[in-house]
Amino acid sequence: MQHWPWYLLIDESFVALDGIRGDLVARGMDVREKILRWTGLPCCIGMAPTKTLAKLANHVAKTAERKSGVYPAHYAQVCNFAALSAAQLQDVFERTEVGEVWGIGPRIARQLQAAQVSTVVQLLRMDLATIRRRWSVVLERTVRELHGMPCVGLDDAPAAKQTIACTRSFGQPVRAWQDLQEAVSTFTSRAAEKLRQQHSVAGQVLVFARSSRFRAGAFYSESVVLPLPQATADTATLVRTALQGLRGIYREGVDFAKAGVMLLDVQDAGVRQLSLGLSEQASTRQNRVGAVMDQLNQRFGRGTLSLGSAGVALGVGQPSPQAGLRPWAMKQERRTPRYTSRMDELLQVRV
Repeated sequence: MQHWPWYLLIDESFVALDGIRGDLVARGMDVREKILRWTGLPCCIGMAPTKTLAKLANHVAKTAERKSGVYPAHYAQVCNFAALSAAQLQDVFERTEVGEVWGIGPRIARQLQAAQVSTVVQLLRMDLATIRRRWSVVLERTVRELHGMPCVGLDDAPAAKQTIACTRSFGQPVRAWQDLQEAVSTFTSRAAEKLRQQHSVAGQVLVFARSSRFRAGAFYSESVVLPLPQATADTATLVRTALQGLRGIYREGVDFAKAGVMLLDVQDAGVRQLSLGLSEQASTRQNRVGAVMDQLNQRFGRGTLSLGSAGVALGVGQPSPQAGLRPWAMKQERRTPRYTSRMDELLQVRV
């Protein structure tokens, strides 16, 4: 194995170490000490040429600190597989159960143990073709990573979501159609905003509403999925479709406790086919309107600009207790104060 190490794992965060030189264990100890001093959170660090090995090194660092005798004590807190000899590395693999490997769940671990493979060193001795044929290419990739061959790269940005949802439990039962319409319109608008943030469009809209199982009366729960003629991220179109579905599942006399919207069939906005009824010019105009709404709401506060079907809330766009007067607003009496984002919630210290 050359170019050690390639990855560093601090608990659940991977960091590339390309070009870093010097005493890596000392650097790791310094990083760990700063995290503890600045945040008060203890952590352990593992270093290795692949993400799977870095995860395993992190496990060794934590276990050596917490359980004496499982691994040598000097592996505690910061474990660098690059600093270990081949014999030391094999000793670690012999001490480690196969179920501790990142990517091997309990079911696969039991299957491997039934095949007389209980430790990492035994897993490394298996034939890769056999692993792929009997289990899967995913397990083969994991074993290759344990051999030091990178198969899982760093994700520079999170993958686009395949479904986008916005659901809420109401602070009090909602029975009136107007209130339920406002709630679903608001939820759909929020989901549309998320959709535009990742530059996607949706092809279907799911809307649901239900009562509470814990209140008196018969429980009611219903949902419906409506396909869109054309995949879009336009708030007005998505809200109109969601309300169309809501009308079909709404029942008078039901005390609704929760409602929500899911945008399905999410795809990249740059790869879509326009129908004859929707020109490229109309699509561009819709995108421009959505972008303006997002900019205004980001600048002046969420809810500053919304569709009429979402109603008009007192105090929208600014911190105000009146904004929570809507019947369907969530209860937030126990919410942690927003010291860093709300002027009226700044921490006050009396001297």
